[in-house]
Amino acid sequence: MARLFGTDGVRGLANADLTPELALSVAAAAARVLAEHDRSHRPVALVGRDPRASGEMLEAAVVAGLSSAGADVLRVGVLPTPAVAFLVAALGADVGVMISASHNAMPDNGIKLFAAGGHKLPDSVEDEIEQKMLTHDGRPTGAAIGRVRDVEDAEVQYVEHLLKITPHRLEGIKVVVDCANGAASIAAPDAYRRAGAEVVEINSTPDGLNINDNCGSTHLDVVRAAVLEHGADLGIAHDGDADRCLAVDAQGNEVDGDQIMAVIAVAMRDAGELTDNTLVATVMSNLGLHIAMREQGIALRTTGVGDRYVLEELRAGGFALGGEQSGHVVLPAHATTGDGLLTALRLMARMAETGRSLAELAGVMSRLPQVLINVRVSDKAVVAKDTSVNDAVAEVTAELGDAGRVLLRPSGTEQLVRVMVEATSHEAAESAARRLAGVVSSVH
Repeated sequence: MARLFGTDGVRGLANADLTPELALSVAAAAARVLAEHDRSHRPVALVGRDPRASGEMLEAAVVAGLSSAGADVLRVGVLPTPAVAFLVAALGADVGVMISASHNAMPDNGIKLFAAGGHKLPDSVEDEIEQKMLTHDGRPTGAAIGRVRDVEDAEVQYVEHLLKITPHRLEGIKVVVDCANGAASIAAPDAYRRAGAEVVEINSTPDGLNINDNCGSTHLDVVRAAVLEHGADLGIAHDGDADRCLAVDAQGNEVDGDQIMAVIAVAMRDAGELTDNTLVATVMSNLGLHIAMREQGIALRTTGVGDRYVLEELRAGGFALGGEQSGHVVLPAHATTGDGLLTALRLMARMAETGRSLAELAGVMSRLPQVLINVRVSDKAVVAKDTSVNDAVAEVTAELGDAGRVLLRPSGTEQLVRVMVEATSHEAAESAARRLAGVVSSVH
C-alpha cells in the first residue's frame, strides 16, 4: 500500500481523497501514538487551518479525532502554518495540526503534523501513525475524553513574537502585501503595520473559495501592478498558508527566494548572526547564488530538493539560515519551519537599516538564465544509469565550465526526468537543455 504521508503531510482533493473520515482517523491515531510515547500526562494538541471552505469540515473531523482519543485540543483558527508551529512550542503542546494545501487550488486540502517544539514530525512517527490507523484500540469514555477550547489571542501572540525578533523598525517603507486570500490575511498586514511600515493590502478578504485564485506568490503580476500603482518600495506575495514569500522591487522586478536569501545572508553576516558564515540551499538554487555567496565570503551548502532536507542540514550543522528558490526561508533561531512573514520582515528591516532600495540589495546576486525541461520517460532509473546520458551531461558541463551548470533530477512522483541548465545567456541554456532532453528521451 502506498505511504499515506507525503513530503508535506497528507494532501488531496478535499472530500474525495482527503475525507472527514480519513482526517478523523489520522488525528485519532496521532493522539494514540503520542499517548503511548509519553504516559505521564494527557496529550495536548493544537489545531489551525487556512481559510479554504473545506477547512471547516476537516477541522471538525480532526478535533473530533483528537479528543476521541483522549487528547485535549487547543483550537487557534485561521493562522499561517509558521504561526501554528510557533504556538505548538509557545503553548507547550505535544503535537500541532495544520489544515492547509499551501499554494494549491481551493478544492485541495491537507493535514500537516508538527511534533512538540514545532518541528516537522519524523518519518518514523508518521509511519507509526499509519500503522495505528489499522488497529482499533478501545476509546476513552467519561472524563478521559479530550476537551476542546479556543485560543482567543493566538494571532496576537504570533505577531508579537515576530515584532520582538525584527531587528529594525520599518518606518519610511511602503509595502504592498498580497495575502493570497489565505492564512496571512490578518496577520501579515497587522505585523507589517505594527513594525512601522505603510501597508497596502490586497487579496486579504478570504471567503473560503478565493484562496490562491489568481493571486499570491504564484501570480506575481497582481502584486507587481499594485506596487507600480501605489508607488510602493516593494511588494510581498505570500502563498495560501504563508510559509513562504516572494517579492518585487519598486520597479516591479521579481526578487525570488535565492535573492531574498542572499540579502538576508549578507545582513546576518554583518550582524554576526550567520553561523560559520554558511547558508544552506537546495541543488535547484541558481548558480548566481553560489557565485554571489563566494564573492561575499559566505559558504553555501546544498541539499536535495525539499524543505525537509534543508531543515535536516540546518539542524545537523547548527546553521542559522537556509531555504529554497521558491521563497521558503528558515531561520532556526526564530522559527522551526519556513515563515513568509518573518522572511518579509527581515527583508524590509535590511532596507530600513541600510537606506537602500530592494533592487540595490538584491543586486548582490545576478541570476543566470535557467531553463528547465521535463522529459517523460519509461523508466527514470534506467535513464540515471545510461552511459549516453552521463556522457552528454559531462560534455555539456565541460562546455559551460564555471559559467554554467547542469542538473538532471528524476521526479519523485512521476516517470519524468527534469533537465535543468544554467548558462550566461538564455539561448545557450535552452540549446544545452534541449540537447540533453533529446538524449534523455532516446533512452529505452
